[in-house]
Amino acid sequence: MEQVPTAPAVRDVRLLPKAHLHLHFTGSMRPATLLELADRHGVHLPEALSSGTPPKLRATDERGWFRFQRLYDMARSVLRDENDIRRLVQEAAEDERADGSGWLEIQVDPTSYAPRLGGLIPAIELILGAVQDASRSTGVGIRILIAANRMKHPLDARTLARLAIRYADRGVVGFGLSNDERRGMARDFDRAFAIARDGGLLAAPHGGELAGPSSVRDCLDDLGAGRIGHGVRAAEDPRLMQRLADRQITCEVCPASNVALGVYEKPEDVPLRTLFDAGVPMALGADDPLLFGSRLAEQYQSARTVHGFSDAELAELARQSVRGSRAPEDVKKELLAGVDSWLVG
Repeated sequence: MEQVPTAPAVRDVRLLPKAHLHLHFTGSMRPATLLELADRHGVHLPEALSSGTPPKLRATDERGWFRFQRLYDMARSVLRDENDIRRLVQEAAEDERADGSGWLEIQVDPTSYAPRLGGLIPAIELILGAVQDASRSTGVGIRILIAANRMKHPLDARTLARLAIRYADRGVVGFGLSNDERRGMARDFDRAFAIARDGGLLAAPHGGELAGPSSVRDCLDDLGAGRIGHGVRAAEDPRLMQRLADRQITCEVCPASNVALGVYEKPEDVPLRTLFDAGVPMALGADDPLLFGSRLAEQYQSARTVHGFSDAELAELARQSVRGSRAPEDVKKELLAGVDSWLVG
């Protein structure tokens, strides 16, 4: 009897070692944890957060961004004390481990948490302590990017940059700039980023999502970016893609949030293939899983099923995420060896 050849087994993307470089602090929260903490602290959540399904979002206009930001702020409001912070970080680390992430760089604006946690410095120290404990218990390497807010005064960003440098030996590896990139000018924050870079921190501002490729150029030219949060709109400018490829500037591309926020209408519209083929390094990220409904491994699964990435190409995406991280060299070598093992296994 003639034997029918069996199809090769599909490699599990959750077992692919990788680094996660674009995850926001509150946005990493599990939906069940949000509901439990809201109940404990008597916080009334809008139906968009309490229904158990990801909210319908669109941030291509000011009203849509305001709604997104309001939901995020409501979610943040359930984080009231040390136990809440430690739980969030511990669960985020556990979720990273389940998704195959061996290294996480999580972004936080500590000014948003300071009022409930005793001030700015106590908030930073609590978060860093929670990170150290979660890293120790899960085996996932975790570091912090402290992010300034575009909606606040540039002097506030300078204060944060100086504080970030103070904690560089405690787990802070980078300095970011978040919120609506269409507001204000990147160069307004150039001094804060110069302070951070002079202190040895990675400059990793958001750009190239809602405001287009020009904001990527502004991040490079005005802020000295060594990595770009999002950067996906660089695909619209071949010369810009060549610049990113030549300088090996990693873009933290977040496919699920790009679609949820209306940057692209459909998952297949996200230009992963364009960026990859142009040689632009990418680190796939989940951004805010609480609001967008998918975590890190699902971004790799989308690259496979929606964009036709082969396992060899998925492995290269994982390598790019590791190379673009601030992980120590021994950690990078271990993760890269794990990627090779996944591919031949």
